[in-house]
Amino acid sequence: MKKFLLLATSLFLCLGIFAAPKSNKLDDQVLKTMKTATEYMMDVVSYRGGFVWTYLPDFSRQWGEMEAKRTMAWVQSGTPQMGNLLLDAYHATGDEYYYEAATRVANALIWGQQDNGGWNYCFDFAGEASLKDWYATVGRNGWRLEEFQHYYGNATFDDSSTTDAAKFILRIYAEKFDPKFRPALDKAINFVLESQYPVGGWPQRYPLKFDHPFRGRPDYSSFITLNDDVIPQCTDFLLQCLQVLGTQNLKEPILRAMRLVIMLQQGEPYAGWADQYTVDDLKPAHARSYEPRAISNNTTQSMCRQLMQYYRLTGDTRFLAGIPAALKYLETQKLPKSEVDKLGRPYSDNMDSFLAARFINPDNGEPQYVHRMGSNVQNGHYYYDQTITPTIGHYSSYSNVNLKALRDQYEQIKNTPVEELTKDSPLLSNEPHPLAEYYVVRMGAQAAPRGGAAFGGRPMPTLEDQAKDIIAALTKEGCWLSPLRTTSNPYQPYEDSTPSTETKYVSTNVGDQYDTSPYSNTDPSIQCISTSDYINKMGTLIRYHLSVKQ
Repeated sequence: MKKFLLLATSLFLCLGIFAAPKSNKLDDQVLKTMKTATEYMMDVVSYRGGFVWTYLPDFSRQWGEMEAKRTMAWVQSGTPQMGNLLLDAYHATGDEYYYEAATRVANALIWGQQDNGGWNYCFDFAGEASLKDWYATVGRNGWRLEEFQHYYGNATFDDSSTTDAAKFILRIYAEKFDPKFRPALDKAINFVLESQYPVGGWPQRYPLKFDHPFRGRPDYSSFITLNDDVIPQCTDFLLQCLQVLGTQNLKEPILRAMRLVIMLQQGEPYAGWADQYTVDDLKPAHARSYEPRAISNNTTQSMCRQLMQYYRLTGDTRFLAGIPAALKYLETQKLPKSEVDKLGRPYSDNMDSFLAARFINPDNGEPQYVHRMGSNVQNGHYYYDQTITPTIGHYSSYSNVNLKALRDQYEQIKNTPVEELTKDSPLLSNEPHPLAEYYVVRMGAQAAPRGGAAFGGRPMPTLEDQAKDIIAALTKEGCWLSPLRTTSNPYQPYEDSTPSTETKYVSTNVGDQYDTSPYSNTDPSIQCISTSDYINKMGTLIRYHLSVKQ
């Protein structure tokens, strides 16, 4: 009997070996590389789970949008994106390590969450005194980065800082509904609801402050803001909360915000949208020195697309009603050949896609081109007129208008049955739905066909080849290095505010040695650890792993 059991067991094991799927050695390497690189990012690069954008390998300097202290974390385009990548890796691999790493990122963001429930662009684990010191030195001297020249002490919606952090907290809460994340999520929801104006919009910063009038103009941070999609991002966060939590009382503030976008469209003949609006009369308003009171042709295109999205969510034709007038206005914005020639750009008579001024005076329709004079924040200033060149280099004075794409999208959505468009809308359902499985990893994005399609006259590398290259690029320390794209001048005190007529910095990203604004690094030998490069490489490895699993 024992001999029979021994033979049966041996036969079973042999059959099991032959029945087991073949191991994919490259996929094993992919998973190992992902883990090694992530351990390095979490244990060596991050500061208590928080991240900035780039680091010198010896951590002697690091940068978010500006140079940062080692103890700082960047919320704007930084830490939340890392958290989302880690959850994407968790979904792809099922490895609990990535979930635990994502919770470390969430804990960092919760540490940086203000008592009011929102987030600033960045925070400092060394405390508020250290952050104030940064604002008084590096921040204050960034000539083109006026949003960092004054320490408000409140939270911002600019560049999706608060909404990106809030969305990540919602996502990690929805992952396992761990109650430890619920207080921070509730604070974030309450912050977005409390900061919403009765008319439906949001300020750039909240709680409201009026303590930074600049260059003779009122503090703009309380104005209703469309710039950088403040209203769309806030409504999207509330929509995700409605989708996951089923909290029905969120529908009213969402719809109130959506309907405000209709109200903010200006009348003909300039039937577009501005970036900011004064609260009392909903008129176009200024922001930073290089953001005049204007109709924005960039924002006008964005709001046309946004209104079409709101129609998909509601089926309410009022969201489509103003689009024809906006398209008619955009038709008038094509720059004449004589102006385009001054820029040294090719000109085409094609009205499908053309170059236009970015900012248009809402009173007379004249373009407003932005220039600057001086060499740093103390002696320089911005101004605007109708002279098309030379304009500032760090913030385009022009817009590329793709009129055909907008028209095609409008016609398509107008002719699609409304029931088909709205079938998945959380606004029209009382049932909660899960969030998207992947946030950073877009399936198919940057993924070459396995056969290697033609790309710029060359065979595009296959996803397999891309994965091999990424594995080979990992250093022995366990990180990926890439060329440092931007650098900055270290802070130096400078107090001479005598106005300067210097013009050589008109179109540069940085002024003189006292300007702490970032600029392009021209030394290819300088390597860095890049958060975005890590995210992109991990995204490719995850896509490869998923392609093997399929």
